[in-house]
Amino acid sequence: MSVTLEPLIADFVAWLAVEPRPYAEALEAWRTSCPRLTVWEDARERGLVATRRTQGRELFLEPTAAGLALLAARG
Repeated sequence: MSVTLEPLIADFVAWLAVEPRPYAEALEAWRTSCPRLTVWEDARERGLVATRRTQGRELFLEPTAAGLALLAARG
């Protein structure tokens, strides 16, 4: 993984750790037009974030146990 992406991925997971975010909000806040910045995709591929549907069928993003462990390891 790129040295540049590692802190961004940790920031993304930390942002979700504050509270689960609606998928649309996360997409808006973390989208990029640069194909080299794959923060969202890398976090999902590494199993650091997951999606969850609520009773109202809204899709939320939240950190996984692996994502929380990453944050704990980073201090």
